This record gives sequence, C-alpha cells and structure tokens, in this order.
Amino acid sequence: MLTHAPHPDRTAGHRATAEAVLALLLPYRRTLDGPQEAAPDAFDPQLRRLTAAIAAGVPIRFTLPGFPCKSPNPAKVLGHLPDEGERLALRFLDGLCARIAAVHRPGARMVICSDGHAFSDLIRVPDPHIDAYGDALRTMIRDEDLTHLELFDLRDVHGELPYDEQRARLHARYAPSLETLRSQTRGGDGETLRLYQGITRFLFEDTASFPGTRSALQRECRTRAYGVIQRSRAWGALIAEHHPRAVRLSIHPQPRRSAKFGIRLLDAPDVWMTPWHSCVLQLPDGRRQLMRRADAERLGRLVLRQGRPSHFEAS
Repeated sequence: MLTHAPHPDRTAGHRATAEAVLALLLPYRRTLDGPQEAAPDAFDPQLRRLTAAIAAGVPIRFTLPGFPCKSPNPAKVLGHLPDEGERLALRFLDGLCARIAAVHRPGARMVICSDGHAFSDLIRVPDPHIDAYGDALRTMIRDEDLTHLELFDLRDVHGELPYDEQRARLHARYAPSLETLRSQTRGGDGETLRLYQGITRFLFEDTASFPGTRSALQRECRTRAYGVIQRSRAWGALIAEHHPRAVRLSIHPQPRRSAKFGIRLLDAPDVWMTPWHSCVLQLPDGRRQLMRRADAERLGRLVLRQGRPSHFEAS
C-alpha cells in the first residue's frame, strides 16, 4: 500500500498552530527556573502532542492531576468542600480551553484527574469528604456552564469497589518501589527531591493535631511523603494509560523539557500553593490572591455564597 508523506507546507502550518497554542499556555507556566523560557524548543514534549492533535483535526486533550480534596488543616481552608478558589481555577481552565479554540478550531478539552482517593489514607482525609468534594466539583462545573471541562477519578476506573481495594490495585500495578524513590531523592534527582520536600512540608502543615513531638511528626511526614509520591506516580501512569495522547499538565513546578507542563491556576505568593491548600482573598482593586485562611481572616471579612463560606474580601 502506498502512503503519502504530509505536505511540507501543511506540516509547517500544524507546527505553527501548536506554537500558537503553547504561547497561550506560557504566561501561566509554574516553574522554579526563574525567568520564563519562551523558546519553543524548550517544550518539545508538549509541541509533539499538540502538533499530533492539530494534524489529526481533533480537539486537543489536556490531563491535569489535582483537585484532590481540601486540606484537613482548618487554619488553611474554609472547610472540606470547594469554594471560590476552585470556582476561579475551574473558570480559568475553561477559559483557557475556549481561547485555544480561536487558534485551533476543534478546540480543547481539559480532563481534571481528581486524585484524592489515590492517597486519602496517607493525607488523613476521610473518603466521604473526598466524595463530597468531587461531587461538588461536578456540580460547580455544571452550574458554571464550564463546557470544556470534565472530571476523572478512581470511581471511573474501579466503580464502586471499596476505596482501600481501589488504592491497593492502583499501587500494585503502577507504583514505583520505595527503594527507587529513595535512590532518586538521595542520588541527585533534583525534581524528585523538590517534590519530596514540598510534599513533606504540606503533610507537616496539614496535620492539625499530633500526639508526639515536632521532630517525631517531621519523621512521620517524611515517611508518608514517599507513599504520596508512589501513589502520585501510579496515578500518573494510570492517566497516561487511559488518556495516551493527552498533553500532560501539572500543578507542580516543572523544569524545561519535562514531559509535564506546570501550570498556575491563580496568583499566590508560593509556587506550591493551590486552591485546595488555601482560600481566596479579594483585594480592593479586584485582584484575588490565594493565602492561608488564618492570614486572610486578619485582612478581610468572610463572604458567603449560597449559604456556605466562599472567600474573604479586604476593605
């Protein structure tokens, strides 16, 4: 059977469109690299996926692991349900997909891969709270008419199996060994080390009560951090299997040329901060910023939405 290579002009056009889509993502890149790197060659993994979708004439598909559940620390968040932080983040992601449609006519879809059940036992959040959070996200997506978004979680893979069994299956099939992760953090893998340190810090901050000493809590959080990374890597592998042609986004900072593209959802003073580890303070000039609840309470008044705590508003 004879096959025909793509016309050079058409191939160049597909690449140019992919670079135009990348240009829409770059202002929101989450990175530890310092000054933004705008050269397209620094994002070749993303451009290859973008170009493939554009050449096929199909919607670009993004996968974004995140939106797991609210932090269990009441000093950081307003409760266990989504609030203004999630609403603004979801609206941002939907708007980003809408802007892509102006560059690539078939548009884009964002699959939010809610990963709370993957490691709820390790972060000490009850599974019913995670169910309630995920169900509220779906309601928010519907009520806000965010037509470019969809939600994916362990329930879409294993149905109604008990969550402990779902986690066991995920871990057994996809998780790297503990020895592999320890060798990476101790052997100079900067990305894994930063992730390990960031997750350890979050686990420490999210522990509202602990019967032992501060140093004992730190040791326990370091142990749990390895488990969270194992499950997170497992969740990433499962996502890749279920969405093999998607462009992989991340809520964590990512280096140049990484297979994942780190993306900021909202303004925050810390590159690791997310809506589910904080709350929103609306400033007098209309800007919104993520911060710990304890800090936002000192700067503004509580605003309710549909009878539930939503955010703070500075006077």
